[in-house]
Amino acid sequence: MTMLPFCVTPQDCGPESLLDLCFKYIIQHLNIVCSVDPFTKDYHLIDGLALPRELCEKLIEVYQKSGKEVTDGFANIFQNPHTTRLKRVRLRNSPITDDGLKVLLRHGLVELDLSNCCNITGASLTHINEHGDSLVSLVFGSSVNILPETVVLEELRDSFSAYHKRGHVLRTPNLQRLAIRNVFIGGDKAFFQLLVRPLHKLVHLDLSNCLDLGPDLSYLTELKYLTSLVLHNVQRLQESLPSICQLKQLRHLDVSQATEKQGIFRNENQMLALLVESLPHLVSLDISGTNLAGTGVAEHSPNSKDCKDSMPQTDIPGLSSRVNAPFDFLGLYGTHHAACRRHDIPARNIAGDLNEVQIFNAAAANIDRPAILQKVLNDLYHLFRYETCHDPSHAMKVVLEAMDRHLGEKHIQISGSATLFYIVKGKDRSLLDMKTKQLVIGTLLNGMNMYRDDDTMMRNGCLTLCQFRIPDDVLFDYRRLVSILLHIVSEMEQEGFVQRIGIYLLNSLACQVDGFQKQLLGDLGAISRMLGLIEDRLARRVCDDVLEVAWSTMWNVTDETAVNCKRFLDGGGMEFFLGCLSVFPEKEELLRNMMGLLGNVAEVQSLRPRLMTRQFVSVFAELLDSSSDGIEVSYNAAGVLSHMASDGAGAWTLDCPRREDVLQRMVQAIERWDLDTERNINYRHVWGQEHAKSFEPILHLAKMYHTPECQHWAVWALANLTEVYPAKYCYLVEAEGGLALLSEIVQNEQPYARIKELALLVIRHCREFKERGYVSGDAQLDG
Repeated sequence: MTMLPFCVTPQDCGPESLLDLCFKYIIQHLNIVCSVDPFTKDYHLIDGLALPRELCEKLIEVYQKSGKEVTDGFANIFQNPHTTRLKRVRLRNSPITDDGLKVLLRHGLVELDLSNCCNITGASLTHINEHGDSLVSLVFGSSVNILPETVVLEELRDSFSAYHKRGHVLRTPNLQRLAIRNVFIGGDKAFFQLLVRPLHKLVHLDLSNCLDLGPDLSYLTELKYLTSLVLHNVQRLQESLPSICQLKQLRHLDVSQATEKQGIFRNENQMLALLVESLPHLVSLDISGTNLAGTGVAEHSPNSKDCKDSMPQTDIPGLSSRVNAPFDFLGLYGTHHAACRRHDIPARNIAGDLNEVQIFNAAAANIDRPAILQKVLNDLYHLFRYETCHDPSHAMKVVLEAMDRHLGEKHIQISGSATLFYIVKGKDRSLLDMKTKQLVIGTLLNGMNMYRDDDTMMRNGCLTLCQFRIPDDVLFDYRRLVSILLHIVSEMEQEGFVQRIGIYLLNSLACQVDGFQKQLLGDLGAISRMLGLIEDRLARRVCDDVLEVAWSTMWNVTDETAVNCKRFLDGGGMEFFLGCLSVFPEKEELLRNMMGLLGNVAEVQSLRPRLMTRQFVSVFAELLDSSSDGIEVSYNAAGVLSHMASDGAGAWTLDCPRREDVLQRMVQAIERWDLDTERNINYRHVWGQEHAKSFEPILHLAKMYHTPECQHWAVWALANLTEVYPAKYCYLVEAEGGLALLSEIVQNEQPYARIKELALLVIRHCREFKERGYVSGDAQLDG
């Protein structure tokens, strides 16, 4: 049996290749190589461009792995075999139709693998036969209806008659590998005989889950080169065993079953002995789900050529002839009487559930069988949760392969995501290089995107994503993750666990990214979704962590992003602010988040006139005296009023409260603040800090000589930050030109004495910091 390469190879580790990075960029920007018909939505390769086979096949592979679907429009890229080349095409979970597949078949494919392409019909059989000479490998996986799969054949009699007249179903004379799964041809017992008999070069045949293969399988004996036969979950194999025993060249045989009832053979020990003794070249055998391994009680088989009086040295009686010639692989997963847990088993590799190695082997053997694969993934999950896994990198590759292959199987996505949580959470983080992280995150997002309304899937996905560094590890797929999280916070159960963890993740994505991502968050509807959450909580008079984080998220999304500030105002944000202030006046965290957000809005000059109302300004002025959350609420209120006053007396359109009164009240508040107060806000000297802002708005206010009160607030902020956090902020003050600006303030006649005193204090802090030669975690001042 060909095992999947689940072990980690050197190619899996290390940074991504330049080629992979280029492909990832191209599939996000297909306009680089393609144009799109605005009416048909078909892609067309740009005139004058030609792509070799390796690049064409890689394009399809990466496109699918990124979670995108290969449609007819995408397949149209390859409509011209002279400018594009394809030999090996593997499509999974694709909505492609017969027309799209016809485009790909024009290339004279050597390999074609289709799985879960439910829009493919019998019309494609004609197209395959037209281009069948080149095909060497053909795989029809689940939900591919190319063959006439039905239980009522009246309307298909003409088709079957045509098959018999021409003597073949598939005209693929060079085919060496054929896999046809889950096909039921009712009423024509000779159909499968007609299907395989002309394929004289077949080496591998897989008829898993096919029904009515015929009264016996003697027609398989005509396939002289057949070395691998898979009859997984094929019914009534008892009567077919004599025919199978005639296939003397077989090296791999799979007669495993998915249901306990189907897996019962009469005289099981004798049947197994007959089978293995009749097939001298057999090195791989799968009898999972059957009783062929017996009960473990030794007995002699009357059919055994080597029957002796002594006890056979194996706990599987039917395999006594292989004690000295063990199998390379033996499938015992789910066998009756737990055969995989016996001691003396003549096989080098065993598929079962005894330990992680057996589980890995079981996963590889059943990777295309979702019903059994789900059970295997559950075994792997329990291994991580209750025991110890010694090869987590191998386990990760198993899970990712299973989830990628079976995107349409919800239970596999749930089991896989639950296991990924424990793998990623584990202590061995060294296997999680950036390439591996992106594989895990991409697979998780594929599953979450497919099952957006499933609470368990979304819970597993969010919990696993929390184990990564947000946002650094997810920036490569930022848009898709944001879209999923926005769905969670607005559509999942209100006040449920999934909604709470979703909004925390969304806030983390918002607070540690640059302006482009912040605007993207707004473009995707973050502001309106947060306002919707706030409206709901206000209506129910519920102040919970979701309400607080919703305001925090908008605080982050609006930071130095004017378009999002406008979206907040356009969405009625100020009314919600007043509502929360009235209904939840004692909630300090909530008030701090709201005032931080309004500070961002007030920094946008074009929006400040919308704040210039008697109601709003009166509220801001009252909050100057607030002691909520230390000085933070008062500080932010003063910041809002400073920005509003910075536009000059002419922009203050209110008679009440008067500008001078508000400014005087603001100065009184500033003078009450303790310069040694520790702060709950960060100003940005590197990306990656919650509620991080640059010093630009503060330094802008420091230049407002026409309104010294604005300078007072700005210089006090710098004095406080350089006093309490010199290592973080002294460098930033100098780097942004703050020292030169402060020196001008000291020398200018307009600022009053207290402002100059604070400015000198900031200069002194920076000088002392520089003289100490203190090195911060991110930067060092020149000595």
